[in-house]
Amino acid sequence: MDATAKLDRIDINILVQLQKDGRMTNVSLAEAVGLSPSPCLQRVKRLEAAGYISGYEAHVDLAKFANSVTVFTEVTLSDHKRADFVKFENYIRGIDEVLECHLISGGYDYLVRFLASSIQHYQELMESILDRNIGIEKYFSYIVIKSPVMKNTVPLRSLLKAV
Repeated sequence: MDATAKLDRIDINILVQLQKDGRMTNVSLAEAVGLSPSPCLQRVKRLEAAGYISGYEAHVDLAKFANSVTVFTEVTLSDHKRADFVKFENYIRGIDEVLECHLISGGYDYLVRFLASSIQHYQELMESILDRNIGIEKYFSYIVIKSPVMKNTVPLRSLLKAV
């Protein structure tokens, strides 16, 4: 059974509102979704217990206090046995500067998003990764100049139209 079938319109509205402002009070949330506070809180607790809400976090404006550079890196592994993928993923998972790592289809194996303090920092990081001999055949780096669209929310209503 599809887990999303357990969500109704009000549950989805609660998730949409909490994505916008995870710190909103239960009273404000209840008002926004058309419930009284007690049943709203019960629904939030149920959504948390069921794992639909996996946590709450603060979004930090890094530009206010530090310089940084975002780099997308295409990585191709030299071999393609299961153990090669596991070795790469286990190592890359432990690097703080790696924000995302995706195994993808196409002309290379992984797309990795790094956040470094400078291009030099990124290059030193890549050199240390290559020194670890984790099976990288080649990599290509794409330095982000500008990010005109950055979203921190999931488009629940459009993804769950059938609900």
